[in-house]
Amino acid sequence: MRSYLDFEKPVAELEAKVEELRAMEASGNAVAVGDEISKLEVKAALALKELYTGLTPWQKTQVARHPERPHCLDYISTLIESFVPLAGDRKYGEDEAIVGGFGRFRGESVCVIGHEKGSTTESRLKHNFGMARPEGYRKAVRLMEMADRFDIPVICLVDTAGAYPGIGAEERGQAEAIARSTETCLAIGVPNVAVILGEGGSGGAIAIATANRVLMLEHSIYSVISPEGAASILWRDTSKAQEAATNMKITAQDMVRFGVIDMIVPEPNGGAHRDPAAAMAAVGQAIANALSELRGLDRDTVRRQRREKFLAMGRTTG
Repeated sequence: MRSYLDFEKPVAELEAKVEELRAMEASGNAVAVGDEISKLEVKAALALKELYTGLTPWQKTQVARHPERPHCLDYISTLIESFVPLAGDRKYGEDEAIVGGFGRFRGESVCVIGHEKGSTTESRLKHNFGMARPEGYRKAVRLMEMADRFDIPVICLVDTAGAYPGIGAEERGQAEAIARSTETCLAIGVPNVAVILGEGGSGGAIAIATANRVLMLEHSIYSVISPEGAASILWRDTSKAQEAATNMKITAQDMVRFGVIDMIVPEPNGGAHRDPAAAMAAVGQAIANALSELRGLDRDTVRRQRREKFLAMGRTTG
C-alpha cells in the first residue's frame, strides 16, 4: 500500500477511487467501468504532475525524507556490479551508517561510499538512520585513500540528516573526522562524483560530497542544518520549520542557481519513491556522464579543477 504525504491528499483520493472501481470491476459487481477508470487515472496523473511542479521547500523536504524513497543500498544493488563492502576504520570500529566498498560501474572499477538510512525499523536502527559517527568518516577516508592509491574513481551517495551528535561521537572526535574526510575528498587525485539522494545535511554530507561533480535529485535538499534545527535556534519554536525551509534556500533549484551543485537529476512524476527503478536509472546515467567528463584528466588537473570549483563557489555566494 502506497504511503501518501499530507499535501498529496487530493491525489490520494483520486487514486483510492481508481482502486475502488478496479475492485468492483474485478468482482463483477459493477457495469463496465473501464472508461471511468481511465479518465480518473489521467486526472490523477495530471493532478500529481501539477502538484509536484509547484512544491514548496517544506514539501520538498518531506519528499526528500519519504520512507519509500530508494536509499544507498538500493542504488548499489542496482547500479554496481560485484560490489565488495569493506568495514571498519582501523582505529576504533565499524559504523554501518556509512556503507563503502569497491565494485564495477558500467564495466569500470569504482569505489562507492554512501549514507544508508535503512528501510525497516530494524535496518534503521542498524544503520543509525544514516547519521554517521567518527568511525564512519574515518572509514570513508580509508576507502578514498585506497581508491586514490589504485587510481579508482570515487562515487559518493549522500543521504543524511547530519552527523550523529551523540556524546560518544563527540568524545571520539566527530568534528576532526568530518574535517579529515572533507580534506581527503579535496586531496585525492582521482575523479569523485557525489549525488544528493535525499537529505544532504550539514557537515555530515559535506564530508563525502566535496567532489569534482556534485549532483542532486530534483526533490532532494542540501543545507547546513535541518529546517527544524534552524527554527529551534532562530525562533525557539520547531513549528516554524516550514518558514525556515523557505528562507534557508535548501532545494536543488536553489543550489544550482547559487553554483553549489553542478546538475539536477530529474525524478519521475510524483518523486523517486513512486518509480524507484526510473530514479535509479536516471542517477546512473548522470553519474556515467559526470565520470565521462572527467576521464582522461591527469591527477593534478583533477585536484586543481576541484579546488577551483569550491573556491569559486565561495566567491560567488559570499
